[in-house]
Amino acid sequence: MTEKIIHNNQLLAIIVRKNFDKDGVSFITPDDFSLQLGYMKHPDGHEIKPHIHHSVKRKTTGTQEVLIIQEGQLRIDFYSAEKQYLESRILSSGDLILLASQGHGMTVLKPVKMIEVKNGPFDPKKDKESFEGKNDNTG
Repeated sequence: MTEKIIHNNQLLAIIVRKNFDKDGVSFITPDDFSLQLGYMKHPDGHEIKPHIHHSVKRKTTGTQEVLIIQEGQLRIDFYSAEKQYLESRILSSGDLILLASQGHGMTVLKPVKMIEVKNGPFDPKKDKESFEGKNDNTG
């Protein structure tokens, strides 16, 4: 299963749950995203031909990140570009999320191990602005 989180016609995130299952190659992100998220399922004996990725200069705006939850449970809170709380989702072991735009915060609900992938180079002083978000008493 996949789920898109949308606010004012802008895609904030895509969640791919651990039970997502589809034969072949499925790209889940729009073609213009700086991070391309694809799912592949192939049978025994399937071959992916050896290949080279050419050095192609790309220009990206903004930062997108992918979180892969290996263990535990995490609540992701979504915020508008104006820093207003919108909604939350719970991610568990095996789930994946692509955070595409606007704001987000996280609270660990059960001890978590996760992998983060994002476009770079990343400069926290230029690329990130923290703000006060929701707390556990607001939902």
